[in-house]
Amino acid sequence: MSEPQDIQELERADEARVVAAGAAWRARSRRVQTLRRVLPIVIVLLAGGTATWVGLRSVMSGVERKAAESGEIRLENPKFHGQDAQGRSFIIGARGAVRDGATGRYGLSGPVLRLNLGGRKVTELTADRGLYDEKGRTVTLGPNVRISDGGSGFQLSTPEAVVDTNTGVVTGAKGVEGAGPLGTISASSYAIYDQGERVVFSGSGDNKVRGVIRSAGSR
Repeated sequence: MSEPQDIQELERADEARVVAAGAAWRARSRRVQTLRRVLPIVIVLLAGGTATWVGLRSVMSGVERKAAESGEIRLENPKFHGQDAQGRSFIIGARGAVRDGATGRYGLSGPVLRLNLGGRKVTELTADRGLYDEKGRTVTLGPNVRISDGGSGFQLSTPEAVVDTNTGVVTGAKGVEGAGPLGTISASSYAIYDQGERVVFSGSGDNKVRGVIRSAGSR
């Protein structure tokens, strides 16, 4: 091969290397430019995601901590079964109940209490709300209490009823009105004994017991 041809081939080889190096440099430059645009966005997203996660975990931890501290237990359509000292059964139902972890008492919504289950007549109490103290053996109902008294046939309405689940006695001292087979009655307080077999009305001061008795032939 002649010397001029060798020189030309060397020049062409050098030019090819320069072109290849230039192409590689431009490719690296494009990658660098792309990374310069993308990396800040990725950093912002990662930082935002981390902050969001930390905030979410803080909220979740707070909720979990409050739930653990309060010890609240929520129940849907619960039913509590029990017996009084004489072995007579009762049942407490509700639309919902929330157990207070500090006191162990159940706050009831839409409670229904039935006494003397299996007996000759059943007494039923309903109300808007209630409080069941299982350890204290009491159920406090109110407001808007309705009592269907199985023993006397009276339908009573009263702001509050306190049920002693140990004795089965129901009492109230915030007034009561009732209607039944014998007529109507109003009083300042009342007591239902023997799980509905006997009802006693009482008055105090100017709030005396008032009633209207129907004759056997009246309607």
